[in-house]
Amino acid sequence: MDIRVSADEPTSEERAAIDAVLGAPTSSWTGGERDTEGEGHTSLHAGREARSRRDLLLPALHAAQSRVGWITPGALATICKRLTIPPAEAHGVASFYHLFSTTPRPPAVAHVCDDIACRTRGGESICAMLLRTLGPEGSPARDGRMTWKRSPCLGLCERAPAALFTIAGERPRTFTLAPVTKASAIEAALESRETETSARQRIESVRRSVPQSGQPGLRLLRRVGQVDPEGLDAYRASGGFEALRRALSIGPAKVIEEVIASNLVGRGGAAFPTGRKWDAVLKAPARPHYLVCNADESEPGTFKDRLLMEGDPFAVLEGILIAAFAGGCERGFVYVRGEYPLAAERMERAIAAARAGRILGPSVLDSDFAFDVEVRRGAGAYICGEETALFNSIEGKRGEPRNKPPFPVHVGLFGKPTLVNNVETLANVPLVILDGGAAFAKSGTAGSSGPKLFCVSGHVTRPGLYEVPFGKTLRDVVDLAGGVLGGREIGAILLGGAAGVFVGDDRLDVPLTFEGTRAIGATLGSGVVMVFDHTTKLGDVLLRIAAFFRDESCGQCVPCRVGTVRQEELLQRLAAARPLGSLAQEKTLLREIGQAMRDASICGLGQTASSAVESALARFEPFSSGSTKR
Repeated sequence: MDIRVSADEPTSEERAAIDAVLGAPTSSWTGGERDTEGEGHTSLHAGREARSRRDLLLPALHAAQSRVGWITPGALATICKRLTIPPAEAHGVASFYHLFSTTPRPPAVAHVCDDIACRTRGGESICAMLLRTLGPEGSPARDGRMTWKRSPCLGLCERAPAALFTIAGERPRTFTLAPVTKASAIEAALESRETETSARQRIESVRRSVPQSGQPGLRLLRRVGQVDPEGLDAYRASGGFEALRRALSIGPAKVIEEVIASNLVGRGGAAFPTGRKWDAVLKAPARPHYLVCNADESEPGTFKDRLLMEGDPFAVLEGILIAAFAGGCERGFVYVRGEYPLAAERMERAIAAARAGRILGPSVLDSDFAFDVEVRRGAGAYICGEETALFNSIEGKRGEPRNKPPFPVHVGLFGKPTLVNNVETLANVPLVILDGGAAFAKSGTAGSSGPKLFCVSGHVTRPGLYEVPFGKTLRDVVDLAGGVLGGREIGAILLGGAAGVFVGDDRLDVPLTFEGTRAIGATLGSGVVMVFDHTTKLGDVLLRIAAFFRDESCGQCVPCRVGTVRQEELLQRLAAARPLGSLAQEKTLLREIGQAMRDASICGLGQTASSAVESALARFEPFSSGSTKR
């Protein structure tokens, strides 16, 4: 059946950008000229072939927008023809992501973070300055050449406040600036008077983001800021790919045995045993097997995966290769969030260098193991950090979670067994293989083995990424970051990010382990430690968290779609001192909303959307006129 599209046509520039991703059309069924004599009235399987390439929808949308600044009707129609996707479906995908625009906008856009970490460092004042100099958010400025928008967390919390720039054109650019303390710096970047940072500046920036860089005893961070992240030879000279060689020599079963013995669990928040997951994928009978590296960390306050990809991409790639070998995987994807341009660039260059060095491809390190991997960029959707939503995104669908079961180890990407791990988990894998599982398990504690990365931000003297062995206390980590900025008192600490829990300074001696935080009703989550001093208006923070979950809910299930809105409305009433009944009644209603979301939401977004809010209302008085302290 022919796909009915609008009569809009793309510009020659847009068409060229799309063809660069999809290739030239091969028949009238994929957007080319109809050859009546050669094709007749049949597709000769071309329609089915085009539909099988639907996973190229996201890259094609990126290409179209990068050329002119938004996805025009002509560009969308062309992509629909090329991939035989109904226009309504393609528009549903394009409108799902906040970095895409299906309405006209200027080619130069500044996405200015106004999320909780940037708020602690002056993000709101930057937005106020831009309102005065460039006009309302989203409105064209300077002859329609530029605009600015508020953005959820950009994952640059250690360098807050931050901004992401997308500059469309013949040579499109996406880059970040952080810290950005003046509106004039944003305007200069939009006008391309300030270019992207140099390679040397990037390395220095990574070192500032990792205050421990160069210190002895580091494992996950030992190369970050010390070894050229784009040098394959430099990585090899520092011991790189020795773990892969050992894995290839001992075989998949032994690799899995070592990972199980290590007690390594997922570092993305769910803490599922890594070895058990790999074993299930290896034993799955359906073929092929896929591997997905989940690099879509979008939890406000989290930036560990970004710094690993920017500072040590080959280590991440080595972990991917070992995991793929153990799981019998033939093809892989690194799904990098759209707000991480440098991380995506570094991973792409590492993959290209590894492919040229025969470390990827039909014979990995001259073995019988064949595997290849590619980077796919997201386009701004927190929900795509959920593994099944991520699969849908790669497949060219809206990034909505799937019901489980079936689980990804049996029915995952493209309906096949899929091994999914996040970046930090995979970065631990070479350590496990080189040390041996038993030795790795001896580090940390009995329930939490190995090193752990913590993203420390907010009102601390040295915000950044810190590596400590499991078992260090919350006080130890805050002290590593230099304590509270200006010597002020701690008001509250958010553990685990927006989906985590607020604790007070009475919990500073809790061990930062899975079991230790569980004992106090908290969570390690993605390793967020966000510190707020006693002057913080915690009510404003809660309102931003509630707005974040309202915006990021995919809307697929009623409990989350409605619950996140009702939660924000309740907090707005408390902020305005207009509760429905008493404060106690409002707190009871909030708990009921939270319980409904936990019990009935399809995925973890809805299940954790009220965690931080409920914990803050239970421990503090966030909407009183005073400080965060009782």
